[in-house]
Amino acid sequence: MLLSRAQVLTSPAANAVFTTVLTRGPVPRPEIARITGLSSAAVTKAVKPMLAAGYLEELPQEERTGEGAGRPAHPVAVRADREFFVGVKVTADELIGVVTDLRAQVRAARRMPVSGQDADAVVADIAALVAELVPDYRERTRSLGVSVSGDVDRAGGVVRYSPFLGWHDIALAGLLRTATGLETTVENDVKALTVAEQWFGEGVGADSFALVTVGAGIGCGLVVHGTLVAGGFGVAGEIGHVPVAAADGPECHCGSRGCVEAIASERAIVARARTAMAAAADGSGEPGDEADMAAVVDRAHAGDEAVRAVFAEAGRAIGLGLAAVVNVVGPERVVVSGEGLAAYDLFEEQIRAAFADHAFGAAARCPLVVRPLPWEEWARGAAAVGIQTLFAA
Repeated sequence: MLLSRAQVLTSPAANAVFTTVLTRGPVPRPEIARITGLSSAAVTKAVKPMLAAGYLEELPQEERTGEGAGRPAHPVAVRADREFFVGVKVTADELIGVVTDLRAQVRAARRMPVSGQDADAVVADIAALVAELVPDYRERTRSLGVSVSGDVDRAGGVVRYSPFLGWHDIALAGLLRTATGLETTVENDVKALTVAEQWFGEGVGADSFALVTVGAGIGCGLVVHGTLVAGGFGVAGEIGHVPVAAADGPECHCGSRGCVEAIASERAIVARARTAMAAAADGSGEPGDEADMAAVVDRAHAGDEAVRAVFAEAGRAIGLGLAAVVNVVGPERVVVSGEGLAAYDLFEEQIRAAFADHAFGAAARCPLVVRPLPWEEWARGAAAVGIQTLFAA
């Protein structure tokens, strides 16, 4: 029988120790102390209850060699099969679900189209997807992490606003807890992906970094001093709504004008490209209003200068947003991901040029790392949030 959360030590020290072992393990205790800055006694105090609860395990001794070598060390490792976690990424069209172990290794994955975008339909679809995923892991599965685009109150489990789903003030965590019987954590999708990158990707070992996603929206997750930043109102990192155009710039769904997202989201690119294509056709019957993102990308690759100009402007807007991030936060690196990378070659030059021109001083040396990630990685991020919640103080 699984222990309750109250029976597992939940403290800042335990969180630091667990995440260190998770991301860098197996790790001897002296190395854990060095990485976390905790005393040997504090590490032992944090490790002991997690060993007793089966979340961590000690491996056979390793002989220590070299100058100053002391007694053989017992590396500490996460016991992967101690517990399993479900992660679900919600998009406007489909659900992507995974089951991970305690090391966030994916054990199973499924995709399912949504039957509708209203909250009741999505909750029912998620419950059905969970039922498909967990039969082989049910006895050791008690946590569900769900990631959704938009303004999410993680502590309250409420989706305050999701533009692509048309949601306002949906108490999603409570609805899913009732529908699935699992402890549920809801998080903004980019922040959840940032947790996965912090633990297993480009963020491992970095004190600070930013993850920027380009696609249906322009999102950003921030890690500062090793901690995911939510901000006082839970919307820290929303560079998609940084104004980068004049006050009479294109209207954004947020109600403002000239936002990065109003210029560089897929919806904005497609709308502006359709206008350019229709103007160029001038009655010739060539496609305009019917073009989707794939058709627009093809048109740009075929050399349509008007459409290429749309991508160039989008790239400049993204570059300005990235410069704002490094100027304000000063991350060690910026990771760029998202489904919009399929068209990255069409605006990379403009992104990097605008970034270089507007990043202040030494901040211009901040590397931009391009990292395509499949949707399953976003779902893994949702599961990682569930793991993080288990050990959060």
